[in-house]
Amino acid sequence: MPSERAIDSINKCAAAGQPFVSIEFFPPKTEKGVTNLMDRAGRMKKHDPLFVDMTWGAGGSTSELTLDLCVRLLKEHGLESNMHLTCTNMEAEKVDIALAGAKEAGIRNIVALRGDAPAGQEEWTATEGGFTCALDLIKYIRNAHGDLFSISCSGYPEGHPNVITKVEDEASLSPSEKTRVIEMEDGLYVCKDEAYKTEMEYLKQKVDAGADFIITQMIFDADLYKTFVADCKAIGINVPILPGIMCIANVGGFKRMTAFCKSRTPKSLGEKLDAAPEGDAEAVRAVAIDFCTELCQGLLDNGAPGLHFYTLNLEKVTEGVLEKLKLGAYAEAAEGAAVAAN
Repeated sequence: MPSERAIDSINKCAAAGQPFVSIEFFPPKTEKGVTNLMDRAGRMKKHDPLFVDMTWGAGGSTSELTLDLCVRLLKEHGLESNMHLTCTNMEAEKVDIALAGAKEAGIRNIVALRGDAPAGQEEWTATEGGFTCALDLIKYIRNAHGDLFSISCSGYPEGHPNVITKVEDEASLSPSEKTRVIEMEDGLYVCKDEAYKTEMEYLKQKVDAGADFIITQMIFDADLYKTFVADCKAIGINVPILPGIMCIANVGGFKRMTAFCKSRTPKSLGEKLDAAPEGDAEAVRAVAIDFCTELCQGLLDNGAPGLHFYTLNLEKVTEGVLEKLKLGAYAEAAEGAAVAAN
């Protein structure tokens, strides 16, 4: 039986005024990892995630496993999948095979992405007979399959990392650039207004071509999300915009990922993580849960329709945040307690 399209589920939640939760996993490298992930998905089912993203390896390197995991999530746990599909090393024929597999399996949700450069390759290049960008991929899916799939695309509140450049003169920053400025180890970086305008115009092209909703790059600033949504609406982008929340697992990983993505992060967060005793996973987790809880509440207050958790194939931080926010399974528990009290 075909799964429900994610955009239809999102619209139902919006009509009911009910914020939702969605989560992202990636295909593990070992059989034991796959077993652990499926067990974890079963435990997280209690939070009734609207959908579960499953990432896609460059050039289809994990394509069979990605599709297999999406099918298992649906059949074994009743979880709707949102399957990633990228342009990296992907000829049109490979995309056709992936979409045919998704269709046959009853999967109706695709995240259309350009993808990163393959390991060992500094710059991304298009494959001959393939696609040059996510926009091409979205157009191709819509032309080939109409509205069969709900398509989501990426959005970058700070600007895409490729167009974020070092600030040479801080005094020259415009008011809008100051809201996006990023402090890194070697100085300040920003997506300049002209580049940001180009990025927003490209995002609108993706939506106009058929993207049903947007999932942001991991975000650490609720006000930046609010500004990004306002900027989208100002140029005619009116689809749901779902903020991506990174569930911090360890200090080293947090620093590597935020540096790679050129993410705007509060200085206080880095200080608290650095202050955690070395090797103390519980202390890091506590900082992560407290920060993400405050961030998520701010995102919801700023109009986010739901929360998308980049779990890193782990569950404790997501679990802790949902408990503090009284969302997922904890929403029902809170409602039950309120009824009992009355």
